[in-house]
Amino acid sequence: MDDQTNIRWPATIYDHFKRVGVRQVGYVPDAGHSRLIQLVCQDPDIADVVLTTEEEGVGLVAGAHLGGQRAALLMQSSGVGNCINMFSLIRNCGFPCLVLVTMRGEFAEFNPWQVPMGSITEPVLKLCGFHVYRVDHEDDVEPVTDAACRMAFNGGNFPVAVLLSQRMVDRTKPKGH
Repeated sequence: MDDQTNIRWPATIYDHFKRVGVRQVGYVPDAGHSRLIQLVCQDPDIADVVLTTEEEGVGLVAGAHLGGQRAALLMQSSGVGNCINMFSLIRNCGFPCLVLVTMRGEFAEFNPWQVPMGSITEPVLKLCGFHVYRVDHEDDVEPVTDAACRMAFNGGNFPVAVLLSQRMVDRTKPKGH
């Protein structure tokens, strides 16, 4: 998005990463997360890890925890479908996991291929053992991210996913339209 400099939520999430000591962030490049990715990449204290596929991020989270660090994953809702088998590692080993998901396939989606996974992302994450929080309005990013970080890293190493509504991310039209 060209106008992401007017959006506050990426900086709010980044501030929470810093506050709770996230040292690694894995992501597949995504326009919805582009500003947050930019902030992470500019920080010499956070290793930004470009993934070839989202399920590699599950290994990143596990390895970070085993190495004494905290990690977070950024992905689109379609990427959740790619991770279903790998999420069993998180659940069975009790690794903390924080996933921030930009939603597709909902509010005014222009790409019909995004609708099926977008419509089942939340129940899939719950079936995989995640606590799921949803953010529909930018004002809710701060308290929800705070709660998610606390639960993932201080509340017993739970897997937590934060769903960032398509309406909030404003991915309602293709670039150039």
